Amino acid sequence: MPYRSFAAILCLLALVAAAPALAKSDFTGEWKMSVSKSEFGPMPPPDSASNSVAHKDPQLKLHVKQVGERGEFEMDLNYTTDGKECVNEVMGNPMKSVLKWEGDDLLIDTKASFDGNEFRMQDKWQLSEGGKILIINRHMSSSMGEGDQKLVFEKQ
Repeated sequence: MPYRSFAAILCLLALVAAAPALAKSDFTGEWKMSVSKSEFGPMPPPDSASNSVAHKDPQLKLHVKQVGERGEFEMDLNYTTDGKECVNEVMGNPMKSVLKWEGDDLLIDTKASFDGNEFRMQDKWQLSEGGKILIINRHMSSSMGEGDQKLVFEKQ
């Protein structure tokens, strides 16, 4: 077998063997927040929260439901993970987000303005325990201050 053919076959085998390692995390599932394992920083904790995620890279669709002292809140968000800006409307306000991969973790950088107050939220989504736990580390900043949260969701 000529050397070039042998080298090409070795390269092809190396790519096939590396393919599972190149696969990104799949966040698809029904996720229920563990309020007791989460940290809310300066914000009051919700009574309950859940995320329904449909993820087929680069598409990611998110349905958020939260119940707390201010009542029940639901919203649907549509994203792409390709680094292009995504715009979702929340309570009549556009929210602009850019999602990108950092290894197996997904970074979501969101900017919005609510009643003239600029708001920024930076999330880092990580899967742990074999994909059974979703951890969202969040940093929020606005004219009213800054805060960090660690939100822990269990797959249902």
